[in-house]
Amino acid sequence: QVELLESGGGLVQSGGSLRLSCLASGRTFSTFVMGWFRQAPGKEREFVAAISGSGGSRSYADSVRFTISRDNAKNTMYLQMNSLKPDDTAVYYCAAGVVFTRRADGYDSWGKGTLVTVSS
Repeated sequence: QVELLESGGGLVQSGGSLRLSCLASGRTFSTFVMGWFRQAPGKEREFVAAISGSGGSRSYADSVRFTISRDNAKNTMYLQMNSLKPDDTAVYYCAAGVVFTRRADGYDSWGKGTLVTVSS
């Protein structure tokens, strides 16, 4: 497993942008598939995006206006979020695993999350 720490959340107006970061511990970051998930109040956790270890493969949830990326030299994954809407309000979690999947149960390690609030 790997320890994950999200940052970059906050309050932003509708139409604004945020960039989330996920810092991973350990020396084997490049071997992990990384994913972003989110959980809005009263809703189940849902998939947002995933990226392979090399960064060569990416997957996004439908209608997502975000871009996932990673810098293996910095042990960090990013989520650039543009044109934010109030419906994007949620706690955003990063996750690490060994299978390239959209399923939350496919990831072995999770961060504690960072809150994104989009005001109308």
